[in-house]
Amino acid sequence: MTAQHKPDIAFGQDFVKSLVNIPPRQQKKVNDFISKFHKNPTSSGINYEKIINAGDSNMRSVRIDQAYRCILLKPESGNTYVMLWVDHHDDAYQWASRHACKIHPSTGSIQIVPTSILEESEAPATEKPIEERLFKEVRDRQLLAIGVPEDMATRVANVSDEKELESLETRLPVEAYEALYLLAAGESYESVYLEYSGEGGDVDTNDFEAALKRTVTQRSFAIITDDLELQNMLNAPLDMWRVFLHPSQRKLVAKQNNGPVRVLGGAGTGKTVVAMHRAVHLAKNLLNNGKGKILFTTFTKNLAKDIEQNLKKIATTDELDRIDVVNIDGFVRKFLKHQNYDFKVVFDNDTELQKCWDNALALSDGSLGLPNSFYKEEWQHVVQKNNVT
Repeated sequence: MTAQHKPDIAFGQDFVKSLVNIPPRQQKKVNDFISKFHKNPTSSGINYEKIINAGDSNMRSVRIDQAYRCILLKPESGNTYVMLWVDHHDDAYQWASRHACKIHPSTGSIQIVPTSILEESEAPATEKPIEERLFKEVRDRQLLAIGVPEDMATRVANVSDEKELESLETRLPVEAYEALYLLAAGESYESVYLEYSGEGGDVDTNDFEAALKRTVTQRSFAIITDDLELQNMLNAPLDMWRVFLHPSQRKLVAKQNNGPVRVLGGAGTGKTVVAMHRAVHLAKNLLNNGKGKILFTTFTKNLAKDIEQNLKKIATTDELDRIDVVNIDGFVRKFLKHQNYDFKVVFDNDTELQKCWDNALALSDGSLGLPNSFYKEEWQHVVQKNNVT
């Protein structure tokens, strides 16, 4: 008798987020369950419960303890299981009733789709004139090609501005919203299509094993294929998932650039995560190839401290020594002091600054009849902006 092939277990982003939010005691129980599950998902000790009101017929509930349940996808065929959510019993079942797990027919990616999307066809959006649409140059079939669910294509096509697009964020799969956000920010359809369209070819919307292997799916799902990889994941601190990279992020981290690069993305899409890994990547190169340091700047002190703590989880001591994390104001102060520059920082409501303006305005030509606001706007938008000396 041949040994049964161990199952592949995939973890969705939502599963990781839900795991972080349950009590530590239950987190440990979830980890113990996953280890046992990976050894034998058909064990008699695993009680699969069908969820009557689930948004997807392949969803099952499994017991973690008396009060907590894990929601997973158990496809009709194959040996791949997808962990979707973990929560208190009632909350877990509510999540299952509000979501479906589908394979997009165009991109071939696995998507967690709110069931409210499936009701969109019952209440179609009012058609807006082409010139009033945010995506007026993009056809419905092109929206489908970058991951917009079929039942949402008409609704998305009628979005009039970025604010309306943002209102749809919780109703769209993560990668579909990312793609639309980039389009709204001015990226060309061609570049977004290359990043989000999938690998091409025929898509079997029932083959989850094949879907998990596609790069476009790996934005939101991580597949674990062996015991060592599973144990490394379970033993890592939960906040390590904040520095987990999907394939498109890895490209940004390791890419060779000839100049500045702008990375666009909505809230929670991982821009800071990419920046942290990029800093470590560059620090490694410095250790191997020469001297120098990496400057990592932020707008706030608190964010700088948070980033510095997270870097300690993904960088060696030598790499950390090559990275300075500091808010931009702090960096400027430090630089000016190092250059022995005598200065004082003042803000808009500072009395010292008002004295400077009073002195300057006293020298203005009153015959011109210009209001004081004109000079302040000229200073801000012309003199400072263009470095007029």
